[in-house]
This record gives sequence, C-alpha cells and structure tokens, in this order.
Amino acid sequence: MIEGMPKHVAIMMDGNGRWAAERGLSRSKGHYKGMLAVKEVIQGAMDLGIKHLTLYAFSTENWTRPKEEVDYIMSLPLIFFKSEIANLMKNRIKVRFIGDIAALPEKTQRVIEETMRKTELNTGLNLNVAMNYGGRADIVQAVRKTISDAQSSSEKGIAIEFAGLQKHLWTGKIPDADLLIRTSGEKRISNFLLLQAAETELWFTDTYWPDFKKAHLSEAIVAYKERKLRHQQG
Repeated sequence: MIEGMPKHVAIMMDGNGRWAAERGLSRSKGHYKGMLAVKEVIQGAMDLGIKHLTLYAFSTENWTRPKEEVDYIMSLPLIFFKSEIANLMKNRIKVRFIGDIAALPEKTQRVIEETMRKTELNTGLNLNVAMNYGGRADIVQAVRKTISDAQSSSEKGIAIEFAGLQKHLWTGKIPDADLLIRTSGEKRISNFLLLQAAETELWFTDTYWPDFKKAHLSEAIVAYKERKLRHQQG
C-alpha cells in the first residue's frame, strides 16, 4: 500500500435523484447512472491501492421511497453483477454485502449470495456493499448477539465489552473506515457506520454521485493525507 493511503474508504452515494431531476429524467435513470459511477470508482480504488471500499447502496430508511423506485433499486444488483462478474473475477475483487439481507426480495438475495460465493476466495480489493443497512440496526443486532454469547458462556457475570460487540457488527472483521465520503452536498452521516466511523475523517463534496469520478476520489484522499499529516505534526 502507498504510504499514507487510507486502508478503508466508505462512500455515501448520494444525489442520484437530484441529478436526474435537474435533467428532466426519472429517478430510475439517476440510479442507473449512479450504478455506472460505481464501476469507475471501483477501478479508481484499485488504481489507488485502497484495500477496502464500502458503498452505501440502500439504507433501512430508504424503504419509505415510492415502491416503483425501491423495486428498481432492488433490481440493480441483478443488472450490475450479471454484467460485471467477469471483471470482478479478473480483478480478484471480493464482494461482501452488509445489512439485513434477509429482508430483501428473494431475487435480490439470490444474486447477492451467488456473487459472494463466487468471489469469496478473491484476494484483491474488498468491496463491501451496504444494502438495507442502518447503523442503529447494526448496533442493536450486534448487542443481541453479544448478550446471547454472554448468556451461553460458562463464565458467570461476564462483561460485555466493545471487542465482543465489534465482532458481531455486520462489518465483521472489516477495519473501521479511515475516510468517509459523502456526495451531493449533504453533510450528515445518515445512520451509516455509526460505531465504525467513530474516528473517521469526513470529506464532503457538492458533486452528485452519478458525476463522481476517480479524480474526486483522489481529491478526497489528498485531503485525507494532508489532514493526517497536520494531526501528526500536532
């Protein structure tokens, strides 16, 4: 890895709908263009030597959107991974999905499971797709599993500590994010990686996600490096 590079970059892919509205297009067209941006950013992450890339694709709050829009978003994994599986394998990209996957439509679940199975032995970029993910829900399910572990332990009065909780988060063994990027001009973390971003550098851009390029990713990383250097110099 290049010195000073973040190991884990997380991106909140925001602005598909507004990008489409400003062009007189349907929101689905915006989501499709956003899917194309994913391809470029994955390539950019590989070129820059990033080890972990996490993309916020669909939150637990997004179910409140119109059904037609949600249905289209649920079809995007089928479209994307059907067309990209050969490239994923060629580039040794390992794909994981984080979130409450069991609540997704069966067709979406099947393509998710197939993609993870096919790529599980790959050793290149770790691509983590947050689908039906919410930071609060992540913490709640991790607490439940941690309590269950404690109750089933032969030790009495076992303490619940962060390390035990951390392993049950949907992110599992993925290192915490070093850099979190949000597109579209919004400056909120919107229930994303609440525990995992406790010490994360934040970078915001007015650029809508469909227009986000490798150059923007590089710009964010330059800013990250500069801020880390200033912190080190005290």
